[in-house]
Amino acid sequence: MRLRRLIWKLAIATLALMAVGSATRVMNAGLACPDWPLCYGQIVPRQQMNLQVFLEWFHRMDASLIGLMSIWLAVQAWWCRRDVPTWLPWASLGAVFLIVVQGALGGLTVTELLRFDIVTAHLGTALAFLLTVLVMGLCLTPYQGVGTTGPLPIIGAIATVLVYGQCLLGALVGSRWAAHQCLGGAQLCQVMNSHLIGVVPPTIAILGLLLVAWRTPALHPWLRRLTVVIGTLLAGQIVLGIATLQLHLQVEPLTITHHTVGASLTAALMAFTVLAWRDRRAVAPVAAALRPVSTV
Repeated sequence: MRLRRLIWKLAIATLALMAVGSATRVMNAGLACPDWPLCYGQIVPRQQMNLQVFLEWFHRMDASLIGLMSIWLAVQAWWCRRDVPTWLPWASLGAVFLIVVQGALGGLTVTELLRFDIVTAHLGTALAFLLTVLVMGLCLTPYQGVGTTGPLPIIGAIATVLVYGQCLLGALVGSRWAAHQCLGGAQLCQVMNSHLIGVVPPTIAILGLLLVAWRTPALHPWLRRLTVVIGTLLAGQIVLGIATLQLHLQVEPLTITHHTVGASLTAALMAFTVLAWRDRRAVAPVAAALRPVSTV
């Protein structure tokens, strides 16, 4: 229970960190601290502190805290390895590895002056870490399936992968400032259009998931509630995307919310997929035990 609480705190903190990271980029604060890992050679740059410096500095401090929490999780998982599932210590090490990669990418974003491929990889790794922690927490959460999910785990996995790819496309558009350049001078429109066209496949997959879930009788209440969350996030994300484009990305809170809702939608789809998979696995042994045995 102690490890599960720590994992859920990590998941919430990571989603919040991604929102702060989005605000840092949108507010042009990615290079507000010109050095790394310190900021103006100090742990707390009091004299240079303004909104942009604060965003970049706070982003780094929050990331450091999450890194320490991840290391503590791995230490606890290995210390208690006889009392926890065998996969948990290894999964915690995988999470620490992602944190190390993320930290290295964070440093490179500064030293390489916000190079677009590094910035995109930085967000992709953060989202991968969030999903990893989320899966760990869901697999440790008590859950009794009812065996009615059918193809839902597969559809959920496809939708999750497609939305994750769409988030990477969005990160590429943001890191290259493609929307601003396309709307302002008709440059990099191909990059922006790839993100706009890329909305179609994940939207179709999510609508298919919601339709199959809606037509599935006796679906577990948790999964039923998640379909409502997923549908709401999808509708909100489409509205936010249209509004952000129509306003030419001039309303920073709107753009930040758009990024955060995208990460939340990916997490919700992953949660649905994991619980649907657990639902089917939990009932499979029972069905096998009840299957009649042929006699010779």
